[in-house]
Amino acid sequence: MPGEAAASGAGTVQCPQVMDGAEAAAGLPASELPVAELSSGERELLLELLHLPTAGPLETGPGAPLPLLPEALDVYARAAAGRGLVEMYRGAPGLVELAYEDVPLTVRQAVDEVPGFLECQPSLVLRLGPELPRAATVMFNVHLDTVAGPEPVGFDGRRFTGRGAIDAKGPAVALLAGIRAAVAAEPRVGREVGVLVQAVSGEEGGAMGVFGTRPLVGAGYVGALNVFCEPTGLRYLPRATAAATARLRVRGEDAIDDCPGAGHNATVLLGFLAQYLARELGRRPGPRDPVCVAGLGTGPLHNRVYGSGELLLNLPYRDAGSGRRAAAAVEAAVRSGLDAFRREFAELPEFARTAADCARITRLDWPKRGLPVLDNRHPEFEDLLSRRAGIPRMPDAEPAFTCDAIWTAGLPDDAFTVVLGPGDLGANRAHAAGEFAEAAQLDAFASAVARLLVAFARHRRRP
Repeated sequence: MPGEAAASGAGTVQCPQVMDGAEAAAGLPASELPVAELSSGERELLLELLHLPTAGPLETGPGAPLPLLPEALDVYARAAAGRGLVEMYRGAPGLVELAYEDVPLTVRQAVDEVPGFLECQPSLVLRLGPELPRAATVMFNVHLDTVAGPEPVGFDGRRFTGRGAIDAKGPAVALLAGIRAAVAAEPRVGREVGVLVQAVSGEEGGAMGVFGTRPLVGAGYVGALNVFCEPTGLRYLPRATAAATARLRVRGEDAIDDCPGAGHNATVLLGFLAQYLARELGRRPGPRDPVCVAGLGTGPLHNRVYGSGELLLNLPYRDAGSGRRAAAAVEAAVRSGLDAFRREFAELPEFARTAADCARITRLDWPKRGLPVLDNRHPEFEDLLSRRAGIPRMPDAEPAFTCDAIWTAGLPDDAFTVVLGPGDLGANRAHAAGEFAEAAQLDAFASAVARLLVAFARHRRRP
């Protein structure tokens, strides 16, 4: 990723280069800039967390063992206590906190169908220093749940491997190292400036933070400056997109392979619609967010015609207006796609019944929609980040991505939220086989956290 040499396996982030840039931006001598790196104990802490499987039920699917997220929170809280952070809250939300229309359908179904779904995915809030007003507080949010798929855990002296190495157990441990370095460099951190750490579940699996981050923000565990620890190449990003999920469901009649035209062929219908939607939505004029034509399922066997199936689409959007336009485009494309299917397949005996009934047996619904987006500005905090802490801003031309930071969109105007972390989701293979984090990437993030906290303590506006 631009601005970070170790985004791929070919190079390594060099901490001196990062600090040289920070020194120039902050206008301070190197002796006044805190430098942090993971201690041997913090490296062992990361390996311990990586060994704990913490992919939630939405990721692992029905019948899988429940995640060891409670155990991971225990490990993290004990390590944080050794650095002076005290536990303020630990638990999972009640059902009343999920009674919102924008809670994804998959979450609502899992709450009903998976025993212990919420209880096995608690979240944690830690505090450094006394309880202080929001204006004197910095909040960090990091998630300890991961995507599914086990990865070999290891550290070769240069690179950590394992599920969560970069997204986001590695940043979670580097955060503690950064707080430790900030306290050593500036006595006001933890005295006149409070630090909150949200260690949450429910970021992955399409849960969108509705039972992790959202209730914590709603309970007031926020600061004047709020930092969501996700890979950004060590550049702060003041934006976060949201996404809607569209679902096309065909509910027709099955048939046997000897008489394929006797039933409805959901495979052919949904396969046609998948290609049609990909083409039509890709041709939309003007600036737009990409639409992901995603999973399609009917059945696994070769000797039957499946009359039912589903097709999913993911629609990221950067603001409410673009979200509404994307949804309208999908609805229009589905209507025209069904008309096109009817015309093209009406004369083929194996598919004539499917063509005649396609509009009747196909339904479009929205398992997820209406989520907020984040796009905030704050000149004073942006100056603090870029000039005093030496953390550059991600250019507006580069796309944002979806994360739990969306739930701070409703905070007052005097608060500011950024996404900031080491590495790159793609280059560090965050959701793929081979996920890794370079030790130098985590050290550089720890140093950025320390600089941010020291700059906040020294330069924040006093009441």
